[in-house]
This record gives sequence, C-alpha cells and structure tokens, in this order.
Amino acid sequence: MNTYDFIIVGGGSAGCVLAERLSACGKHQVCLLEAGPKDKHWSIHLPLGVIELMKSKTLNWQLNSHPEKTQNGRKIFNPRGKTLGGSSSINAMLYTRGQKEDYDHWSELGNDGWSYDEVLPYFKSTQHQERGESEYHGVNGGLNVAESRSKPPINEDFFLAAKEAGFPLNDDFNGKTQEGIGYYQVTQKNGLRCSAAKAFLTPNLDRSNLTVLTEVLVEKIEINNQQATGVLYKKNGIHYQVHANKEVILSAGAFNSPQILMLSGIGDKEVLNEHGIEMIHDLKGVGKNLQDHVDILVVTHHHRTDLLSFRPKAIWWAIKEGLKFVKNKTGLLTSVVAESGGFIKSSPSIKRPDLQLHFIPAAMDDHGRNLKLLFNYGIALHVCLLRPKSRGQVSLYGNNSTLHPKIELNMLNHPDDIKTMVKGVKIARDIFSKSPLVENNGHEIFPGTNCQSDQEIHEFLKNKSNTIYHPVGTCKMGSDDMAVVDSELKVHGIGKLRVIDASIMPTLISGNTNAPTIMIAAKIADSILAEHS
Repeated sequence: MNTYDFIIVGGGSAGCVLAERLSACGKHQVCLLEAGPKDKHWSIHLPLGVIELMKSKTLNWQLNSHPEKTQNGRKIFNPRGKTLGGSSSINAMLYTRGQKEDYDHWSELGNDGWSYDEVLPYFKSTQHQERGESEYHGVNGGLNVAESRSKPPINEDFFLAAKEAGFPLNDDFNGKTQEGIGYYQVTQKNGLRCSAAKAFLTPNLDRSNLTVLTEVLVEKIEINNQQATGVLYKKNGIHYQVHANKEVILSAGAFNSPQILMLSGIGDKEVLNEHGIEMIHDLKGVGKNLQDHVDILVVTHHHRTDLLSFRPKAIWWAIKEGLKFVKNKTGLLTSVVAESGGFIKSSPSIKRPDLQLHFIPAAMDDHGRNLKLLFNYGIALHVCLLRPKSRGQVSLYGNNSTLHPKIELNMLNHPDDIKTMVKGVKIARDIFSKSPLVENNGHEIFPGTNCQSDQEIHEFLKNKSNTIYHPVGTCKMGSDDMAVVDSELKVHGIGKLRVIDASIMPTLISGNTNAPTIMIAAKIADSILAEHS
C-alpha cells in the first residue's frame, strides 16, 4: 500500500488542474488515478479527430442513459472522456463560461465565495487568451484560448442569415455580454487541441512528488471513523490500495463521482440497501439533481459544396483544406465542426439568453455517428436549452464498479422546457429561411415539412432530442437536505473527502462546462493549499 498526501480520483479537467496546483509547491505527495489510457492517440490532438472520438470505446466511456420515459423509451448517448484530460480530450474545444447571473445565483443559494466577481479571477488565471489581457481575460494560465483556424465560408452565410433574423453579432461570448452570434474561441494551440492534460498535467509529469496512474478502475473510497483514508482500485485484474494522509478528492465527473460515492457506502440509504451496499453515511442528494443541456438538430439539404460531406466536390474541397494544415496548421483538420453559433433569447421579453446555437457545415445526425446522412450536402443547427427545469438522477445497476452508472436524464419533463425548445426549433427554421442561406437550401431533412404544429414539433423532440454533453449537479454544493458538499466542496458528514468537478454545480451554467470545471478546480485548490499550509 502506497501513501500520498492527496489522492485525486479522475484525470479529467478538474483532476488535471488539481494535480498541477497541489504538486506545484513540492511539499505534498500527489497521486492521480485515471480509468483510461494516456492521451497519446492522434484523434485526441488533431481537432477534427473529434468525429473519431465519438465512436472510440477506448477513449470514450460510451455511456447510455436508461430508457427515457420522456423520450419514447429511447436510450440517450452520453459520451464522456476516458483518458488523461477526460472530456476535455474528446470535446469540441469551445471556450465559454456562462453568464454572470449563473454564478451570482450560486452565491444567492448560500454558497459563499461563488459569485461571478469572486470566480472571474480563476477563469482569468487558468487561461492564456491569445487576444491579450483584459478585464475579462488572462494571459498567463495553462489553457490556451485561440481563434478557430478553420472557418468554412458557409459560416459567414450563417452570420448574415442570423443577423437578418434579428440577432446581434458578438465577437466575445465571455466578455461584457454573452448575447449574440459569432465564432467561438477554442482551446487549441498552434492548431492542435489544448486539453486540460496538455494545459496543466503533461508539462509537469517530471515532478518527483506527482504520481499519475492510468488504466486503473477505482472500486471504492476507504472510510474509517467517518473519514476518507484511501482508495481501492483495480488494474489488470489485481486489486490495490493507496492511502491518503490529508485528503481524497473525487473528480470523476457528474456520472462517475456519485457512482463511486454510492459504491463506497455514501448516498441515499434506499439505493444502497437495494444493491446490498453497507451504508457508511446516509446522504440523500448523491446522484440527484442531474441537469444537462437538452439539444435538437434542425437539418436541411444545401447546394454549396464546400461542406463536410462524402460527395465528390466536398471531398476535393476537404483535400485542399488538408493541405493547409500541412503548410501552416490551418484549415479543415483544425476544425471543431461547430466553430460558429451563439447565445440568443427565445423571446424578446426575457432578460438574458436562454438558448445556445451551434452551426454545423454538414448534414448531421445522431452525434455525427449517422454516416449515411453525410452522403448529402447539408447544413445543421443545434438548438440547446441553457437552463432546463427538468431534473434527472444517477444511481446504480449493481454493487460493481465495472458496471456503468444508471443515468436517468428525464429531459423535457418540465412543460416550460418543452415550450422553449419548440420556440428554438422555430427560430432555427427562421434563420435557415433568411438570406443568404435560403438561396442554397434544398428541402428540410429534420424535422421535415410534415412537422409544423407545436404538438408535431414536441413529438419530433421526443424522437430526436439529445444532450450536448454538459451533465452537472449530481453532488451539488449547498447546505440544504439534498446538498452533497459544502461551499468548500467537502462532503457533508465525511472528513478528508471532497468532490471537485462539474457534479458540484447546484444549477447548470448557461454555456459549455469545460472552462467552469477548470475554474472550480483552481479555486478549491487554493483553499486546499491554504488549509494544509
């Protein structure tokens, strides 16, 4: 049994930041445990490899939800990163933070220290903004934030159509205001992915006080006298144990962190009893409060040929784009597929954006896994609900760490979510009906011309909605009966144990969750170091 000061479970966005920050002073022995392999595969580093990563069973947990009652019994695909860098190694690399009001709301819920003004310094300290330093951006952090180096001309058509539809343009979604349409900035450096591993972990692997173990499956946290003392894990069929002198930190994400807590005897006693797990601490909120951004695609045939497609002219265009990468690390191979989009209001009467758009220069379906659709020239527009009222949960299929967690998204369960998403579909169609997109559009693929009424659109949503991969909330921060951690992210009722990842968010932020997760880890790393100085 090896002994460390801090044991971090999960080498994703939060885990990589924690490993770097906690080991930086050289005083603490830090061990990072990651279920997946090292981040060496080409598809991680070449941005367009995100298409391959959707299918990978080695680098992607390939989670699926339990059959969803609100989605006509469909299982919803939930890709999650299974490698160093976690989901930051397989995501679309978009850098967004959400809205000021998101964090002020966390503070209003009683979570001291989490207002926007208090978290902004951590967003700034963790990034290197290639545009330069400003009131909202920093330049000395590890996470490189850059302009997209792939900008297919169809994006300009999308901007003009959105503007004609009445939406403003915005060149910085993380500045003074989030609202508007434009290009997303991306977590890339020199045209390659800048994951949390590349940003924070890889440059520091030579530290003598930092141990990184990959391809290890954590089975449970060891609890003695209501304190976390270590971790049990398995590698190549052999069981191992590591001991923590100071803290065990769970950073396994919104699906796996609650699963590990429950397998360790921490959770709702009814769930634990159902699976024959000895209860260490009855904590009802573990796995509850699951939130994710529900998303729908509006797709139409399109007559431009400089698009992602398995058609002759498109393939020739892609070859020429590939040569740009060889020459100067630009072009299609640096594409995140969803370079453009923005944040809009579903109604002029509301105060802040409640929908996010991602524009796709391809006829896209089923997370890009429906390759048959790519034999068409087409364009697609993601419509994502930013602050859903529906709530799901994560529980167990059994008392076994090799089983996937039981995910019940319960998305579009709330009538307000349905109403807003119906509006979103109509807005996407309206943008596609505007010049210059409309001049090159063919017939609509999804929802299709036979889907017009609100009820028909609702049925379309039940048959085709997905998430856009931002699960949070299952170990929520707070002081109420359903809270799992306090404002320092310490697990209620168990000493020397914290959860530090997106699962602690009490409510979902209005944007992509990678940058906020990195911020969360950096903020609490300071608290941990101060406590153990």
